[in-house]
Amino acid sequence: MAEKVLSIADSITVGELAEVLNLPVTTLIGELFKNGIAATINQRIDFETATIIVDELGLDVELQKKESNATGPERRTREVSDKATERPPIVAVMGHVDHGKTSLLDAVLGQKVVEGEAGGITQHISAYQTVRNDRAITLLDTPGHEAFAALRQHGATLTDVVIIVVAADDGVKPQTVEAIRFARSANAKIVVAINKIDKETANPQLVKTQLASEHGLNPEEWGGDVIMVEVSAKTGQGIDKLLDMVLLVADLEELKADTDVPAEGLVIESHMEVGRGAVVGLLVEQGVLRPGMFLIAGTSYGKVRTLHDFAGKAIKEAGPSTPVTVTGFKELPQFGDIFGVVKSEKEARAATLENRLEQERNAASTNVTGADLLKLMTQKHEAADFNVIVKADVQGSLTSVIDSLRLIETNGEVSLHVVSSGVGNITENDIRLAADGKTVIYGFNVDLPPAVKSLATRERAEVRLYRVIYELLDDARDSMTKLLAPEVVETQIGTLEVKGVFRTLKDQVIAGGLVKSGKITAGLQVRAKRGDEVLGEAEITSVQREKIEAREVFEGDMCGLNLKTERKLQLEEGDMLEFFTREIVQRHL
Repeated sequence: MAEKVLSIADSITVGELAEVLNLPVTTLIGELFKNGIAATINQRIDFETATIIVDELGLDVELQKKESNATGPERRTREVSDKATERPPIVAVMGHVDHGKTSLLDAVLGQKVVEGEAGGITQHISAYQTVRNDRAITLLDTPGHEAFAALRQHGATLTDVVIIVVAADDGVKPQTVEAIRFARSANAKIVVAINKIDKETANPQLVKTQLASEHGLNPEEWGGDVIMVEVSAKTGQGIDKLLDMVLLVADLEELKADTDVPAEGLVIESHMEVGRGAVVGLLVEQGVLRPGMFLIAGTSYGKVRTLHDFAGKAIKEAGPSTPVTVTGFKELPQFGDIFGVVKSEKEARAATLENRLEQERNAASTNVTGADLLKLMTQKHEAADFNVIVKADVQGSLTSVIDSLRLIETNGEVSLHVVSSGVGNITENDIRLAADGKTVIYGFNVDLPPAVKSLATRERAEVRLYRVIYELLDDARDSMTKLLAPEVVETQIGTLEVKGVFRTLKDQVIAGGLVKSGKITAGLQVRAKRGDEVLGEAEITSVQREKIEAREVFEGDMCGLNLKTERKLQLEEGDMLEFFTREIVQRHL
């Protein structure tokens, strides 16, 4: 445990950090310079950079972030009042890709949720409600692909119960394990749905054994505390039982919320629509949301103009655990932002302005980031630049695409630069930004309007559209691979001991010797060595065996060599010649 715990802001000047640490400012500047950053006393660094520097200096100090001064709603655990009423459970459905979680939702809701998702892969969080025994259950469909881990984590933190879907014919997979970890980190109760029980190759006992022995999820029927239900999304088998078990778990948790407090919750989705403006998906956690209320979410605010349920039906109010879609925000809030109700537009405007200023103070004024420093510390040589513009259909997907691009490992040899990003279709401004020919525009689940496409053709801007996240990432990885410096590969072919030297000129050597290993042919590269000393390199122009030109000679043969040299090479009896090929090979990530 650190000797001292010190609190600093999200960003801090080098001088301020030196004062906090009680160190000479030159010490910090020197450490930054050692890692490739020429900093000044007034230069700002972020919290992560400060932490790295403290570690590099070996200081027995733990840094903590000071509380933000930003106004507006803050996520917190709220003690419910005596007047609190029962609320529906919020249930996240998670699982490995292709294990059938979205098909399970289809079976629960009686509709084709999966339609419209590229490749059948859920690519952003969607919220629904179903009713079982006159009781509502809120369901969150979370992305299954690994690139959407951040979205999935938000989904877990929103929930009371996590249904982990595991295919009975496939067993536990990496994203299954990830879902378990998320559920536990969010302190959510776990219910396992063992899906595809209708298949001949189904082995539910194996799934239970894997979960119990490897991940500590012991089924109830084995004396454990985890409910596991065998289901088939295809036939409907076990679906009702699954919902009953979810309600049972919810009853044990005694889920309640207050309705006579200002409404608050989380932003789960946001995008722009023609004729509607900012369309925002919200999950109400407490209070009651109604049209006409003023909302604030991060640096965005607005007045609820329309309020719709998950099915698109206009509603007059939404209570705790209810997913809704609203219009009226001035601009798109960020996925995961906390929303809350304020009394007036004036109050909303003032709060968002303060939040924006706080963000700018902590971000825009920060000259050095932890990511910058880590990149410099690990970078072996000057990195190639890969410039991208990213456009996506919704805010959550945009965040995931950018985060996933940044996670592509290049060992510091390729530097990703996000020139611009945003929600919505690709625009003429995007094309103009990419007209330098050095920037790729990635569009995820968005369109390229005809007029914009024509401009892209004229400006020779590179536009790549994708509907499936892993296809986009594969493309980016391939593009970054092409920027890697090629690798020179040498392959050893054979060796020869020099027994005699017959002619030595400025650019030619004629010598003879015994092949000690491998084989020798014309065209091979030669490295001449005397002991451990490298004398120089040459190329074989011809090989002779018994004074007759030979195509190749092998181990144990005597032969003569004609060597072409770039500079004079003085060989002696006893020198060793190493024969090899050299080729340029494109490396891969």
